[in-house]
Amino acid sequence: MNELQLKYGCNPNQKPSRIYMENGANLPVKVLCGKPGYINFLDAFNGWQLVNELKKATGLPAAASFKHVSPAGAAVGLPLDDTLAKIYWVDDLGALSPLACAYARARGADRMSSFGDFISLSDICDEDTAKLIKREVSDGVIAPGYTKEALELLQQKKKGNYNVIQIDPDYVPDPIEKKQVFGITFEQGRNELAVDDQLLSHIVTDNKTIPADALTDMKIALITLKYTQSNSVCFVKGGQAIGIGAGQQSRVHCTRLAGNKADNWFLRQSPQVLGLKFLDTLGRAERDNAIDVYIGEEYMDVLADGAWEKIFKEKPEVFTREAKRAWLDRMSDVTLGSDAFFPFADNIERAHKSGVKYIAQPGGSVRDDLVIECCNKYHMAMAFTGIRLFHH
Repeated sequence: MNELQLKYGCNPNQKPSRIYMENGANLPVKVLCGKPGYINFLDAFNGWQLVNELKKATGLPAAASFKHVSPAGAAVGLPLDDTLAKIYWVDDLGALSPLACAYARARGADRMSSFGDFISLSDICDEDTAKLIKREVSDGVIAPGYTKEALELLQQKKKGNYNVIQIDPDYVPDPIEKKQVFGITFEQGRNELAVDDQLLSHIVTDNKTIPADALTDMKIALITLKYTQSNSVCFVKGGQAIGIGAGQQSRVHCTRLAGNKADNWFLRQSPQVLGLKFLDTLGRAERDNAIDVYIGEEYMDVLADGAWEKIFKEKPEVFTREAKRAWLDRMSDVTLGSDAFFPFADNIERAHKSGVKYIAQPGGSVRDDLVIECCNKYHMAMAFTGIRLFHH
């Protein structure tokens, strides 16, 4: 089969819609369940490339959670500690497989953005991962295969309409890629850049010590950025993206957006948030929304009389700005990746507030010396890759 008809394009009025192989070859995908749409496949194919590269770069199973052609989260399959299992709402599932841990991390880092995601898995989907997926609000999943038990679980989701796609892991695309805009065909060579130790070997700061786990986090950041709408910045810690800023015209706005998401990820691990007593009837999505408001500036929306009673068993104390800052000051050893150079040191100042210690970026700004000077002020280690990673 070299063609697949879709329900519609980006929007319901954009018909007809299809995916097909221009050279007449068979499509490298099979739809095992559901009817994926145009955006579903954009997310699926970008996400598959991301997790496939992560697996090759780290040797670990990888997962990504995509929304609107950018990842909301990406991670490798490292074990979850008790705190992460709790804030990702998987502490009731017991020990998880490495692939399930990868998806729990990818989904859990920014659960607000991951709501209704398209999932990409580097490995054959196992039962643990399917159990996790089955209970989340999601549009679909792409993987190189599915165990019998996993497929049966996923086929029950959305009354049998959940999108399940199997991709041929041996498929290699043509080295030249094309797309059309306004009836005009664009053509370019694929971005086949390998993100490896050599790419990260040019360390330009006084601090030149980058431990192995930080080097892995740098690879995760850069590979994630390869498939994130530019401009983009990615904060990573412990084998997972914890804040992604995508599609902003100003780089510092990317850094602020990603940094705020990273801060929220860490604030969710604070005693104030872990101690929230939700009503038993409240679902995971409602709890995520309540936490997001509680740790933000609009906290009275969930703490006002008449509001908190619908969410909590007991009225929480206000999480003051001072208390939040004191908790965030504990965050450390965070890695930051950027898809293009930092033009000003304000990005480094913002990164420092979110515990960044390691940075990977192309370099090449006329103000590189000021950016390096700011990194040295905070004893950060920064590698210049020399390669831009724009993605559009």
